[in-house]
Amino acid sequence: MTSGKEDYLKAIYIISEDHDLVSNKELSDMLQVSPPSVSEMITKLQKEGYVDYTVYKGSKMTKKGRREAGKLFRFHALWEVFLVEKLGFSWSEAHEQADGLEHQTGEKLAERLDEYLGRPKHCPHGDPIPAADGTREGLTSRLLSELEEGEKTHIRRIVEDYSLMDYLQNKGITADMEVTVKEKEPYEGPVTIETGKGIISLSYKAAEQVFVDD
Repeated sequence: MTSGKEDYLKAIYIISEDHDLVSNKELSDMLQVSPPSVSEMITKLQKEGYVDYTVYKGSKMTKKGRREAGKLFRFHALWEVFLVEKLGFSWSEAHEQADGLEHQTGEKLAERLDEYLGRPKHCPHGDPIPAADGTREGLTSRLLSELEEGEKTHIRRIVEDYSLMDYLQNKGITADMEVTVKEKEPYEGPVTIETGKGIISLSYKAAEQVFVDD
């Protein structure tokens, strides 16, 4: 499979974790490609059994497609863990490198890497690593920005965005960190949290992209 097809499968996988049917427009927006290019690729993926496409509704991943996409995410996450824990890369640096390495990784290498790393359950910024069937357990949907003052929770995962990952890592934020919301400024102002490392102030925009306990 080409890396282009793999990128489409990953995009469909991500969007379908929120809703089953993925529209061509959603894929066009996420991948920054033209609508005709999306239509052409979806036709190919359907012929190969990775998606079921319904006109005017969208694409739904088949079991085969979910397994393949989950495998890519597994490879990607394992490389991120290796690069961060063993080589000292930042989250964003590891994410960028893993985007290339995932396409060059086979099952044997992934298994050896998984064993070497102690079979991690999450990537460095908290995303669950998929099982063999492509499913991911433990995805939470509540956002840090939704909490009220005084609520205590744990940071579970962070949206994969280069600048966001750098911003939060520089602030000292880590996955599984216990936090208490101390103050929320009105009109989407900063969100101040108390952590084991001290008081941290986050922009509201960042807090909207941090997932916590449901």
